[in-house]
Amino acid sequence: MADLAGANGQRESFRVVGKPNLPGKLSYALAAGVAKFGIDYVVPDMLHAKFLRSPYACAKVKSIDTARALALPGVVDVILWDDPDVKALSSHGESFGPRRPWLDDYADQEGCEVGAIVVAENLDICEEALRLLDVDWEVLPHVVDVLAGTRDDAPVLRPWITETPTFGRPMPKDPPDPPKKGNVFYSNLYSGDIEKGFAEADFIEEYDLYMPAFASHMPNPSGSVAWWFDDPYYDGGKSLHIEGAVREKRAIAAMYGLPVEKTIQEGLFMGGKYCDWGLRRSQEVTPMLARRTGRPVRCVDTREETFDFIMKARYMYLKVGFTKDGMITAMDDLSIADGGVWGSSSFGTTGDQTQGPYNTLKCKNIRQQMQIVDTNRGKMYVSGQHCPFNWDILTAALHIMAEKLDMDPIELARQNLHGPTSQDDINPVPSFEACVEAGKKLMNWSWHKAGTKRLPDGRLHGASFRYQMCPRHSFSDYRCKLEFRDGRVHMPTQGPLFGVFAVECNAMVVAEELGLEYDDVAIDFSEKADFTPVGGGSDGTTASAWCMKECANILKTKLIEAAVRSANAPPPPFAFFPAPPNPLKGHTADEIDMVGGQFILRADPSVGVPLAHAVREEIVATFTGRPPMAVWVTGGMGRILDTMNTAYCEVAVDEETGEVEVLRFGVAADPGKVMRPTSLESQIDQVMFMSQGCQLLEDYVYDKRTGVKLNNNMIDYKKPTILDVADVRREFLETRSGNAAYGANGISHSLANTHLVIIAIYNATGVWVDPPATPDKVLRALGPI
Repeated sequence: MADLAGANGQRESFRVVGKPNLPGKLSYALAAGVAKFGIDYVVPDMLHAKFLRSPYACAKVKSIDTARALALPGVVDVILWDDPDVKALSSHGESFGPRRPWLDDYADQEGCEVGAIVVAENLDICEEALRLLDVDWEVLPHVVDVLAGTRDDAPVLRPWITETPTFGRPMPKDPPDPPKKGNVFYSNLYSGDIEKGFAEADFIEEYDLYMPAFASHMPNPSGSVAWWFDDPYYDGGKSLHIEGAVREKRAIAAMYGLPVEKTIQEGLFMGGKYCDWGLRRSQEVTPMLARRTGRPVRCVDTREETFDFIMKARYMYLKVGFTKDGMITAMDDLSIADGGVWGSSSFGTTGDQTQGPYNTLKCKNIRQQMQIVDTNRGKMYVSGQHCPFNWDILTAALHIMAEKLDMDPIELARQNLHGPTSQDDINPVPSFEACVEAGKKLMNWSWHKAGTKRLPDGRLHGASFRYQMCPRHSFSDYRCKLEFRDGRVHMPTQGPLFGVFAVECNAMVVAEELGLEYDDVAIDFSEKADFTPVGGGSDGTTASAWCMKECANILKTKLIEAAVRSANAPPPPFAFFPAPPNPLKGHTADEIDMVGGQFILRADPSVGVPLAHAVREEIVATFTGRPPMAVWVTGGMGRILDTMNTAYCEVAVDEETGEVEVLRFGVAADPGKVMRPTSLESQIDQVMFMSQGCQLLEDYVYDKRTGVKLNNNMIDYKKPTILDVADVRREFLETRSGNAAYGANGISHSLANTHLVIIAIYNATGVWVDPPATPDKVLRALGPI
């Protein structure tokens, strides 16, 4: 049991938390289209702005003649990269590697903003002005083939960047990495004795996997509108109003050197992708343009301009040694990963090496070698929807071992997983065991060797299994505040502008701790509020809810004390309306509790006074801090295990057409404690939808000659539709083994995967098909019938 440090962490009875079908407070606004995102704001006298974008994969702007564009009626300004106002800009959004100018003359991908910004009366004039710019381009060699970028004869894209992109690296005990060579950075992690481990193996299997990049597909393209106004309330001078700048207004305030209180953003809907920490230039530039022109300015990206990566491509080569009874003795993992363009996140490269599955194994002989390749393929901002790819490498290893040994991969996983306390612990992990048993029942699991089972309609049947930890981002701080006024409890919050809808769960926790109903807690959405339940997915629910639980108990103590004060020193009665006797009079705070919206006597729960009648004061409670650190962090990323997840997939493969149908997904997961079932179910459905898309349909297509993307639109880039989505069966356990609110733990993005469907296809056919497993690829892999 965890969460021993906080108030009511071991609560055993729940009236509100975990209750299904409690509606989202913003569901109507989203479903009805009332919700306003950055691109929806239109203000009077507004100008429009557009960036010059590179038509080349790699190029440098030698010069720009703006005369023809400036002569076009309706053009207000054309600003070049060397303008002092542009050079003064410096993004405060997260990025990786050496800093570069906010806008410069170098484009390292097709569609990259470069060289110039046009400001005009409308978008059509902006587009025409961009066409009238006389740009002298120097077209440079490009790399859009990751493997080709590793060759000695490949053009070197960024020789001035020499430090390996890091994500929690380097590890202090590891040997130094080799220096960068050409386009390739090297990142290596070693543990144990890899050669000794292979010498102890009865079998050694080698295999390779490929994962293509796939797109983020923002529901609303990024953009902003900004204007300056005279503000008499904060030391005079101008204040900034901006709509569409995601991740709170703090990043924009810092970028323009403003106090947060002089930066106004009323809209609370982000419109970005999941876990999105990256501000786009269209969201940062409008304050500068508005100040320069003296008018509101709007800058919005088009859909095709937002085809960023949500994960980058990777080639994976694995060698695994194991004994005849199924024990892994050594794993040798070599990955060649797309590093993307300048400033791409290292979440999917070095970030994987310390957060992968190898720490969950009893085997300690692990070698991870990664080559990270500079390319012109595209950018991945600081976000991600998938657990590190190494989980899928290990999953593939377990299924290959299962074929070799004729053993159920679930049993192999169980055998190789270390116990809950350390890599030397031989005991089972209770959460894993519970998930496996629930998953087997859920899916009617019965493993078979590849190619040995057919469905009644003649198609080949395949099934796969995967386990993973439940990582939780416990390092986020929260500034919680609760107010009691007008007889009601209010929870002010900035809402979902980070893209995480977690305020409902926090309101449920407040109601639980105060003995209220869900609807009794007023959620006050306000851009002036400090509380934002960020942290990533359900982590934003469980971690922020821990802090909000503490805040609710502070408020509860204050409310009971106020009720005692009011009972013992009531206000003077009105002449014609004498106050009724107060049953709380003469009692101390220790003798009173809050249940069902009333103050009751602990000794006699039938005696109560409604909250609104008992307290006339306005009371504020605050709590600032963070929950206990997650075992995922303190336990060495898997060397200590608490809550676990398991996922399953069943497919049918038609040998004549190559078509793959996902029959069903299954998830047996242990979030520790289910906080809000609606949110949890939706997140599971979402990650399975994404997993299905990236394994069966999604891929970028490049013209290798020019480096240009050929399918950066919603027609040519294929995603699943509602008609394609497979059935997702779910079983949620509550071991209370986490260390967030009530023993909860974040499901996070760990259930999303890149190869669960692919491995099920392997189990059906006995052959590997690289994703996306389109019918033509499946037929080629099967060979002549």
